[in-house]
Amino acid sequence: MKRVTKAVFPVAGMGTRFLPATKASPKEMLPIVDKPLIQYAAEEAIAAGINELIFVTGRNKRSIEDHFDRAYELETELKADGKEDLLHVVQNVLPNTASCVYIRQPEALGLGHAVLCAKQVVGEDPFAVILADDLIRGEPGVLKQMTDLYNSHQCSVIGVQKVAREDTRSYGIVKGRGSGDRTYVVEGIVEKPPPDKAPSTLAVVGRYILSSRIFELLERVTPGAGGEIQLTDGIAALLSHEQVLAYEFLGKRYDCGNKYGYLQATVEYALEHPELKKKFHAYLKTLKL
Repeated sequence: MKRVTKAVFPVAGMGTRFLPATKASPKEMLPIVDKPLIQYAAEEAIAAGINELIFVTGRNKRSIEDHFDRAYELETELKADGKEDLLHVVQNVLPNTASCVYIRQPEALGLGHAVLCAKQVVGEDPFAVILADDLIRGEPGVLKQMTDLYNSHQCSVIGVQKVAREDTRSYGIVKGRGSGDRTYVVEGIVEKPPPDKAPSTLAVVGRYILSSRIFELLERVTPGAGGEIQLTDGIAALLSHEQVLAYEFLGKRYDCGNKYGYLQATVEYALEHPELKKKFHAYLKTLKL
């Protein structure tokens, strides 16, 4: 039985919704209180038993590599100042058991293309794909929920969430039949259908576990507008070869790819932060809305 030990993080996007903040800094490095989005994603992967993190990057993404690297000068200064708590924080961004691989996506040609860039590193193993824009709070983490399902069925699993019908044009939408608790056998998947043509309201969000067969199918996908290769099209082709499950995860999702979702996450995480929650809650009560 194969287990999922590799995760691909497509982080080459431009982050135009957050300009000018993302002009020279990756959107994945935007902080939710005191941790960047990409660290939350990495921690979720590690909690699911993944130990190889594969980042598909682009220009202006060097700070992601720096974040997961050692910072000897900073560590030396913190140690000299007796700031042991902060020293522990910066030395444990990732556990020693985790390794990072960085692959350059030379051109932004869609999510499917970004995943395809990881083919040589992933090889023939099953792997996860995590979009850091989708910050999901779950217990256990969503990827752990999905790897447990994968271990039981040994087939690809995609994370889904029910959305309002009027929002289907913003997501890949799954057609599926019920197959147990919060689980569906995928019968079809379509990218961003209008509400009147959507087969359901089960929307694909930024969590996937895929078999390596997806790579050969992505290589055959006909590029769409702008020459982009859609991961949804690769998954649709995969349905002809093997079973794919959709899993309606347990947890709360924050769409940090837009400003409203990002602010929601910032406020709610701050209200649970051990150093901030009391003061921040008291401050919010003083606001006159």
